[in-house]
Amino acid sequence: MSINLLLSISTIIALIPASLSSLRGGAGRDITYWCLLAVALAAALMRAFTALVPNWSTGFAGALWVTMAASIAIFILLAATTRNSWRLTPLLLPYLILLGIVATIWQQAPEQPLLPAPPVWLDLHILVSIATYALLTLAAIAGLAVLIQERSLKSKRRHMLNQLLPAVAACEQLQVRLLAASELVLAFGLATGMATQYFVSGAVFRLDHKTLFSILAFTVIGGLLVAEGVSGVGGRRAARLILLAYLLLTLAYPGVKFVTDVLLA
Repeated sequence: MSINLLLSISTIIALIPASLSSLRGGAGRDITYWCLLAVALAAALMRAFTALVPNWSTGFAGALWVTMAASIAIFILLAATTRNSWRLTPLLLPYLILLGIVATIWQQAPEQPLLPAPPVWLDLHILVSIATYALLTLAAIAGLAVLIQERSLKSKRRHMLNQLLPAVAACEQLQVRLLAASELVLAFGLATGMATQYFVSGAVFRLDHKTLFSILAFTVIGGLLVAEGVSGVGGRRAARLILLAYLLLTLAYPGVKFVTDVLLA
């Protein structure tokens, strides 16, 4: 068994206790919760670090490992500073475990070379892209929680998951805040992307698949934020638009890597 495979499996296993702990009755932000979440973060950071050293990984699996680490890190900050966000744990961690499994399956896929851009602009663009995708991942999880809670209210059936997740109003508040942060960081990401493209080709703008999907995601998020501010749109309609924006950004970030590294390899 290779070292990378062992690290990948260990990272997935490290996320399982925190995921199961969030499902126990009477779960809360106690010392057990924070310790298990810290273990999950440490494992994800270690696996992401191995994907970046000695050279930055440009592959599909590397993008997923880094996304996992960034999502957990931002989520811990969110859980520590807001009242109800920690209750998204039962949705977030299983999803990240699934990402880890996908990354493990395709971790041997070949990688595309980095663009020959100045290190400062390229590194900045990569970091901003990771932050954007992590923030929108959390927003999509909040949107999914809205769909689950509203479906339960409509059917008048309550399940264990409904008791664990935040109420609809709390989820909607979280998703709006995360969307606003995602839109701001994504705008910066598009700007750094254009700067990187300028140093590579001399052109400020190039309409490739990644740029197209990123602009579409930016437009959907911006339109949703404007609609929320003007008419207070929310509920299932807003949640579905968030998931659409997340799908578009997924196609722009790991999706393009999957096509080039796995399907076309």
